[in-house]
Amino acid sequence: MERKTRASTQSGVFLAILAAILVVANVMSFVGLRKRADMTKTERFTLSQGSARLISNLKTPLHVDAYVTRGLPKLDSFVRDLTELLKLYERAGGGKFEYSLIEAKSEEDRAAAKDAGLNDAAFGEGSETGEEQAQITQGYMGLVFKYGSEKDKIPFLSPDRGDGLEFWITNKIREVRDKADEIKHRIGVVSGKDEIKLSDTNLMPGGGRQSPSIRSIVEQAFPFYKFEDVELKDGASEIPAELDGLIITQPGKDFTDKELRRIDEFVMRGGKSLVVYASAVNLRAGDASMKGTLSLHNLDKLLSGYGIEIKKDAVLDWARSVRMPVMTQAGGALWMRAPGITEATHDPRLDDDKQMLDDGFPGFFRVQQLAFPFPSTVVPHGDKQPGATFKVVARTSYAAWAETTDSVDLRIAPNWKPKQPLEQRAVAVTVEGKLKAAIGAGEEVDVPAESKDKSRILVVASGQFLANPFARAGQGMELGGQFAGMGPVGGDEQLQMYAGPYAQKYLTATILAFKNTLDWMSGDSDLIAASAKILGEPALTYAGVQRPKLDATDTEESIKKKDDEYRDARKNSQRNVQWTLTLLCPLLFAGIGLIRWRLRESARGNVSLD
Repeated sequence: MERKTRASTQSGVFLAILAAILVVANVMSFVGLRKRADMTKTERFTLSQGSARLISNLKTPLHVDAYVTRGLPKLDSFVRDLTELLKLYERAGGGKFEYSLIEAKSEEDRAAAKDAGLNDAAFGEGSETGEEQAQITQGYMGLVFKYGSEKDKIPFLSPDRGDGLEFWITNKIREVRDKADEIKHRIGVVSGKDEIKLSDTNLMPGGGRQSPSIRSIVEQAFPFYKFEDVELKDGASEIPAELDGLIITQPGKDFTDKELRRIDEFVMRGGKSLVVYASAVNLRAGDASMKGTLSLHNLDKLLSGYGIEIKKDAVLDWARSVRMPVMTQAGGALWMRAPGITEATHDPRLDDDKQMLDDGFPGFFRVQQLAFPFPSTVVPHGDKQPGATFKVVARTSYAAWAETTDSVDLRIAPNWKPKQPLEQRAVAVTVEGKLKAAIGAGEEVDVPAESKDKSRILVVASGQFLANPFARAGQGMELGGQFAGMGPVGGDEQLQMYAGPYAQKYLTATILAFKNTLDWMSGDSDLIAASAKILGEPALTYAGVQRPKLDATDTEESIKKKDDEYRDARKNSQRNVQWTLTLLCPLLFAGIGLIRWRLRESARGNVSLD
């Protein structure tokens, strides 16, 4: 009886402790003391710090009317995620963010949604039982933003794409805020040098006036950025001081010394940004032969003064070059290689001085892969700018070489062979700090010897970084006049065929990197972390599985064999992890149960009736 009483008392105490733990846990969850522990790299389940700062710094409260439709499992799940996200905004706003959730069932609510500019849409979901039936409902899924005297909307949110939701909401908040508070971000773009323009329709196969350009995409999605063409006109006038930064794209004409002094003068004002997308490799639009010529058009005079040397070469990458499959008449796939296009990938296993893509740099923040078409070697010289910080933010693989002949063949082909010596080369560099003048005063241009405040420079030595190199080389000719509506005529069909897969694989990351760079130029880095939300979670890496290393003796057959071995090794690692996770927990649970059973049996054996 004594043992039973003691066991009963202990059981009661344990139950009381367990009940107390459950009560405390529930109380903490309801009173808001809980905090999410988000272990994802992109902060997928929490609000980024940039979005929180944006909301907390609003001058007046912002109100969001969220018009939603329920009734299908997919819609209910999306509305739940949207509501959780809006709650995070509200919590971070400290009273400066309010929202209303409106299920537009009444005629009054439907009319209000329509007047606000939202899209009435049909939502459907197939049956999961395998039967040929589907459920369809009609309604709204959009947001209306009200801030001060400004009002704007996101007319439609796709329930199929929950990723990137914070990205679009935060950008719309910034857009509405900038309009109401009259905040402008003006970015100058050097023109008049036969340059590759941001407005060129060279992103998608076919091209033509109706095709998108990098400029039209940014201006439509992020209207708080205003691009202004800056014609240097042989240095006749100053670059407007009101610009946040200046962009130089691949030129086709030489810069004069006076024009370079005007650029130097702009940078030396302090607080300014200069971004250069240019290399020594020049290719004509519509040239299907893809024959490149080497010239820096005097940009090297300016950049070398800032401590950034661009070599007069064309870098080709053997290990990380773009490869495209082409179907043969026999039905097989022939892999075509374009070593003139480097595929830089962030690999967390590499040291900083070997990292191919620095995803900590704001312009490339959390971007896992970028293509650098036709780059040149960049060499930083820190001794020329002792008051500044240099950092290489993009490199080729360890198996890259440089061509220095006047004409370089850069076409895509199956029979490329690397040339010695093979080594890793920098292709993008940043310089930040108080800079010394690159060229200095002269020719009636007054250039201070040192910048008045910290300035920043980014050199991406890839002239077609913001273009689709296959679409540009394979584009046809615009007839103009009465035939303008027909679009480009002719062009290379093979290159246009390559342009589609290239756009699908690389352009989203390129556009995001350009947008992040604009944030970096304007000094507004709050949205950079939110921008990473549009990207999917990076693929898992396995420390024990190394990427195949290629050398100059490798043939296409040996490369394919190494690729197959690499994929098999990944599959084996994935299978081992899967079985470990599947079996480990049950085995541990069973082991703990077995140990407890043996302990109880041992205790019973030692029980004495005395």
